[in-house]
Amino acid sequence: MAPAPVVHFAPMSTPSLPSVTELELAVQSLRAGQVIAYPTEAVWGLGCDPFDAAAVQRLLVMKGRSEAKGLILIAADIAQVESWLAALSDSQKQAVFATWPGPYTWVVPAASAPRWLRGEHDSLAVRVSAHPGVQALCRAWGGPLVSTSANRSGQPPLADAADLRREFGDALGHILPGALGGDAKPTEIRDAVTGVVLRAR
Repeated sequence: MAPAPVVHFAPMSTPSLPSVTELELAVQSLRAGQVIAYPTEAVWGLGCDPFDAAAVQRLLVMKGRSEAKGLILIAADIAQVESWLAALSDSQKQAVFATWPGPYTWVVPAASAPRWLRGEHDSLAVRVSAHPGVQALCRAWGGPLVSTSANRSGQPPLADAADLRREFGDALGHILPGALGGDAKPTEIRDAVTGVVLRAR
C-alpha cells in the first residue's frame, strides 16, 4: 500500500449555499429521473440518481460518453459512501479519509455496484466534496449522486454558467445556481488499494 498522499488544498472561495427552494427543485428533478447541473470545486457538473439506470443512461447520452468508462459518485460526507468502502483495509480507509472532504477521488473495489455505474470495471470511483453547495445538494437528496463534468465527451469541461446553458440547458431538469469553488483543475483520482495515481491534478 502506497503512503497516503500529502494533502494540499487550493485556496477556495466560499460560495453561498443554494436556497432551500433551489435545493427542493433539484431534488424534485432527481426524483423524476432527470439530469441536473451544479457547480463543483473546479467546473460545472452533471448529476443524477445513481440507482436510476434510465437517468444514468440519459446523462451518458447527453455527454456522448461510453458506459464502459464508469462514473464517479459524489457525496456530502463519509457516511454517504461508507458502504462502498467495506472491501478496504483499515490502513487503506485511513489514507482515503485523510483526503476528505477534498479534491480527491478514490477508486474502490465494488463488483456489486450496478454495471451502469462501474462500467467495464469491478470498481467504483467515489469522492466526498468540500464544496458547500455540493454538500448541501447531497444532504438534501439524502445520499450520493452521480457526478461527471459538464461537457460533451472529448471536449473541455464547462466552467461558465452561460456556456452550460447553451450546451445543455434544454436537456436539464434543473440548474442549481452557485459559484465554482476556485480549484484550477479537476480532482486527482487514486486507486484506494494500490495508492497508484490514475489522474493527477
